[in-house]
Amino acid sequence: MLDIKFIRENVDKIRGACETKRVDCDLDRLLTVDTHRRAIQQEADTLRNRSKELSGQVGLYKNPNSKWYQQALADGRTADELSAEGDKIQAESAQVKQQIKDLEDEAKTVADDFKALMLTVPQVPSEKTPVGKDESDNVEAQRVGEPRTFDFEPKDHVELGNGLGIIDIERGVKLAGSRNYLLRGAGTLLHHAVLRLAMDTIGMRGYEPVTVPVLVRDEMMYGTGYYPGGEEQAYRCERDEKSLVGTAEVSLTAMHSDEILSESDLPIKVAALSTCFRREAGAAGKDTYGIYRIHSFDKVEQVVVCRADEAESETFHHEILANAEAVLQALELPYRIVMVCTGDMGQGKVEMYDIETWMPSREAYCETHSASRFGEFQARRLNIRYRDADKRIRFCHTLNNTVIASPRILIPLLELNQNADGSVTVPKALRPYMHGMERIEMPE
Repeated sequence: MLDIKFIRENVDKIRGACETKRVDCDLDRLLTVDTHRRAIQQEADTLRNRSKELSGQVGLYKNPNSKWYQQALADGRTADELSAEGDKIQAESAQVKQQIKDLEDEAKTVADDFKALMLTVPQVPSEKTPVGKDESDNVEAQRVGEPRTFDFEPKDHVELGNGLGIIDIERGVKLAGSRNYLLRGAGTLLHHAVLRLAMDTIGMRGYEPVTVPVLVRDEMMYGTGYYPGGEEQAYRCERDEKSLVGTAEVSLTAMHSDEILSESDLPIKVAALSTCFRREAGAAGKDTYGIYRIHSFDKVEQVVVCRADEAESETFHHEILANAEAVLQALELPYRIVMVCTGDMGQGKVEMYDIETWMPSREAYCETHSASRFGEFQARRLNIRYRDADKRIRFCHTLNNTVIASPRILIPLLELNQNADGSVTVPKALRPYMHGMERIEMPE
């Protein structure tokens, strides 16, 4: 959410953000509702002042023991005249109070309309963000490592997983339907090894590990920007007005909602390992093979809450990106970093980078991480504030990025480390987490 004052003063920027981000936002209606909202407030304030005046006057005319009343009698006015005038003022007071009530009722309706429209306003992207319509317009910023060249016919991760007995998609589908899977034996060990390496890496870099709820109140989904608009992608428990999160970002960011932090508390750097749930609505027929696009997975997420300072936010953006790179480099996986364009970055983001890891079977670099900075967008929705050195209350800035997500990362891990005999060499960084296992081999 943006500051309405900023919206009023930067209409062209907001309109441009709506266009380049392809966000459906009726900006003209918002401005009309905002004008109406302020007019109601101004009229109500005027009437409240009038109501106070009238209440004071009624007290004068209706209190025979007051000095004012006695002076009025001394000046030649009769008790009947004062009573009649008091009745008239009292009637006007009742009328004004009814007008105030009617305005307050109207204000509630207008406020609901205003809030709903405000939730659709997009964040203005950074000037460095490339303008484009979708992921095809993302711009490569850096490439690290070289994809492996095979001297034998390589298998894909499903063939490898089946042959090694470590991936069982058939039974996963039997249990829970399409886009589900089982990991078994060394596959489960590999999965947990990756996640533990990521948690150890981010912990050594100063991020506090947190265990978070994955079923959260809908307010937290609105606060982090997943609602409205993302309801179809989430698994919702409508009866309880709760949702299963698609990322621990929701819980980690929202944990400080409605709080005023001290500037000395910032930055807050936290990370969580959680199961994530996504319906993949609208993805029918897309990426149905293997474990690339699935309904549930485990992810280590990192979140930063910092001061409202653009330079500081940008510094942390590069920091969280480097944290993810450190894990990929430990795993010796080739990857590239892309600057995400306006049409692919989402409503609330100021700037966004994706990390894409090389996957031989897909013959492409494919997304494995997303690093985003939001400015005040999420903090305003969640009411996360801090008191600065001048004692002013300000909204924080928020950022987040994947440290690692599995089992998607198992695709390049298995495919790039496979051997001609169908076995898979375990990367050195993961061996301590797998009881020293150096190779995943065919079952006897």
